[in-house]
Amino acid sequence: MFFDAKEYATAARILDGLVAEVPEQVGPRLLLARSYYHSAQLRRAETELRTIVERDPVEHYARLMLGRTLERQGRDAEAAPHLRMAAVFAGDFPEV
Repeated sequence: MFFDAKEYATAARILDGLVAEVPEQVGPRLLLARSYYHSAQLRRAETELRTIVERDPVEHYARLMLGRTLERQGRDAEAAPHLRMAAVFAGDFPEV
């Protein structure tokens, strides 16, 4: 509901409490990272996404979001490996 209304900061406040209750679950943490990303809280988004990737290295959407978060911070060199891995995990192989 908050995403539909583009109230990402409000969503982040609510999701932060949920993640604290169930820190092992990927879904709420990924939504929290998305909320941070869309509300331009990029360092917080990066922290949540790195936590997900550490726990589940093949979580391709978290890799994609991490890459985009790093790009948005002007850290293209750091973003590139995450974006490549996300593409591979999603089955997007470049043609040779």
